[in-house]
Amino acid sequence: MTIRFILNGEDVKISAEANQRLINILREQLALTGAKCGCLCGNCGACSVIFNGAVSPSCLIPAFRVQGSEIITLEGFSQTLEYQDIAEGFSKAGVENCGYCDAGKILCAELLLEQSFQPSKEDFTAAFRGVRCRCTNAESLYQGILAAGEVRRRRTYGRVT
Repeated sequence: MTIRFILNGEDVKISAEANQRLINILREQLALTGAKCGCLCGNCGACSVIFNGAVSPSCLIPAFRVQGSEIITLEGFSQTLEYQDIAEGFSKAGVENCGYCDAGKILCAELLLEQSFQPSKEDFTAAFRGVRCRCTNAESLYQGILAAGEVRRRRTYGRVT
């Protein structure tokens, strides 16, 4: 079947079997390897993408659901100022990026920071429930998000005291 959708801000047209997984389309047809094949059952976050505004496991999205959707991958997001905010905040907090869980960590951080520059611990826990990160402990990751929120607040509003 022919599938049309928006990928990282660009119109895309591909051919795929209706039940083919989005993770395989991204990696094999489009050479976008930021999303990793992990558990293949939606529990680890390694294959995360932003699918129609929500962080979603691409291993659970069949090709037929992609028709008419908007998808942002780690590769697309990494070209934004918002990504730079997160990278700087993570660096300040000593957050490790192993390459395996980056898509889940970074994209969940973005959606959390869209809601608040200083998300609560409860909001953090809820946002990251589908991400299984083994390279960074939860407290460091939370501190990284708070640091990224401060970077974004300064970038957005200037130095406010």
